[in-house]
Amino acid sequence: MSSTTPQFSKGSDTGGRFVRQESRFREQVTKRPEPGRYHLYVSLACPWASRTVIVRQIKGLEDVLPMTVVDPLRDERGWRFTAEEPDPVNGYAFLAEAYLATDPAYGDRVTVPVLYDTVQRRIVNNESADIVRMLNAWSDQGPDLYAEDLRTAIDEVNERVYHSVNNGVYRAGFATTQAAYEEAFDELFATLGWLDDRLATRRYLLGDQITEADWRLFVTLVRFDSVYVGHFKCNLRRIVDYAHLSGYLRDLYQRPGIADTVDFDHIKRHYYMTHPQLNPTRIVPKGPELDLWAPHDRESVEQGSTL
Repeated sequence: MSSTTPQFSKGSDTGGRFVRQESRFREQVTKRPEPGRYHLYVSLACPWASRTVIVRQIKGLEDVLPMTVVDPLRDERGWRFTAEEPDPVNGYAFLAEAYLATDPAYGDRVTVPVLYDTVQRRIVNNESADIVRMLNAWSDQGPDLYAEDLRTAIDEVNERVYHSVNNGVYRAGFATTQAAYEEAFDELFATLGWLDDRLATRRYLLGDQITEADWRLFVTLVRFDSVYVGHFKCNLRRIVDYAHLSGYLRDLYQRPGIADTVDFDHIKRHYYMTHPQLNPTRIVPKGPELDLWAPHDRESVEQGSTL
């Protein structure tokens, strides 16, 4: 590999706040492609990549968009392929090679998911929010996750959930000052409380219809008690302690095919073994025991406004 291989790093501002790297590749593929034209690279450990895995499954795009899962353990060379699941497109050993082939000057952190053009041999998009929208538009199978009449409400919920919850757990976990940590911590649990109250009168975030907002939240909730409570110091409450969020999580987890997209072994090994600044011993906790197949009783929730 080139000596310019992107290195794994986390950014922070002068106040110790975690700053997430912006996605570099944002090209849109609006029409359903021919099967195999594009390839999806993901990690089952990564919540951002898991969004795309879920939507690919819901929309029945497995035959249209082949997918490769990278090793959950990564080092300074970034995400890597394994002997059990090698790169079927170019035979790369590391995903960084696809980044450098697309842009030889690329020097930022290598991220997943990646939507890769197998004909032009380049990365098309590495922003999960874009890829989720594209996959939703490629197929009429399953629900429309970004229905036109709900788009404003979806965007408003997404904005708060992204800042305070999806990215909020990282802002808490990778804060380098006490003030930055407490700021993120307080926003996180304020929003979880707001979500729990919202779900008291709605089965899903926008009413009785599952939207992309639900799946964007789900990928963080399903990792919360196993990883974020301890590893990222988000320990005011667990999801299991919330009256409505806990059942909501089980409801989504029990949807057809969703449990197959969640790999707790990948999740726990990735977080606890690849952040030496947070867990220098690399010891992976055995717990907690979670029963995501327990009854959720969400069918009887009184439906409120979608706004």
